[in-house]
Amino acid sequence: MNKPIQKILFGSPGTGKSHKIDAEIIPDELKIDINKTPENVIKTVFHPEYTYGDFIGKLMPITRSGKGENNKVEYNFYEGHFLRALAQAYKNIIKTHDKQGNKIDGAEIKNVALIIDEINRGNSSAIFGSVFQLLDRENDGDNIGWSSYSINVNEIAFTKILELTLKAIDVKYKSDTNKFEIFYGEESKTKTKEALDKDLTGTKIDLINKTIRIPSNLSIIATMNTSDSSIYYMDSAFKRRWEWEFIDVDSKSICSDGIAFENREQWISFIEKLNRFIKSNHKYIRGIEDKQIGHFFIKDEQIKKATIQNKLMFFLWDSVFNRDKKPLIELLYSENTKHHDNLITFGDFAKQVDSFIEKINV
Repeated sequence: MNKPIQKILFGSPGTGKSHKIDAEIIPDELKIDINKTPENVIKTVFHPEYTYGDFIGKLMPITRSGKGENNKVEYNFYEGHFLRALAQAYKNIIKTHDKQGNKIDGAEIKNVALIIDEINRGNSSAIFGSVFQLLDRENDGDNIGWSSYSINVNEIAFTKILELTLKAIDVKYKSDTNKFEIFYGEESKTKTKEALDKDLTGTKIDLINKTIRIPSNLSIIATMNTSDSSIYYMDSAFKRRWEWEFIDVDSKSICSDGIAFENREQWISFIEKLNRFIKSNHKYIRGIEDKQIGHFFIKDEQIKKATIQNKLMFFLWDSVFNRDKKPLIELLYSENTKHHDNLITFGDFAKQVDSFIEKINV
């Protein structure tokens, strides 16, 4: 699998979003056998007290009170769920190379899944922090599925990533000699940057600048109850970086078959008309500037109807016309008020994808 899943499953409580992840996405789409390789699935739940430190990692004090310790306090860095998932994905890449850094014939890179339940019950912008930048993924080319951009991490977090990836007890960087001292239990090995680069073949870890990227074998899948959407606000930039899948009250996904736009030219023409529609209804919208749609809101060359339903139409429903649905109702049904009750829930709106595209394109 070259292209990872980066998706939020959303819908009413109890519609089976978490079950779909466990029973379908993990075993069928990602080909992860959780019984054989449980380390390839990392799960967490966001909540109001969940922090960046819980997600990335944090220093925690330990008091040593043994003989001669005299209640000595030490600080250890404990990895969060994201760092653990990232290092596991890196390890799976490294396993497909030999000690000389050459790709092993027939070796398949195993996928890793980071599962976030209730993503909107925590302050996602604060929790992700700079990792937010990594959520932009490449759509094509040799780097398909990898983060489009890299980010710098602090030295403590960076050495923890190396420890987890190399299965080491400790890693220390000697900046004056450009060497790394790596501890495996009592055994210590000093390696040059060049030697360590070979050990990390395929991970795109930059040892000098201490930068990382999310690899193509790391999928991030989240769930969200639409009834909880007001707990923490998700900004438009954060939402844009995810695929979305709506699970209706009958526990079925609303994903129409077929292609909505064959190419980028058709898509760009459509959103120009859509933005005119949005601006013409500005009195119903708070903060019109970031409610219009950019060309790269959807980055696919060929855009499916299901993507329009779950990403674009949900953004219009939940973020643009969240205060008043009247413009959407009038768009689809004009002045025919007897049909206005046909558009009560987002599920009702999403099912009108063909009509929505046609009305905007008029």
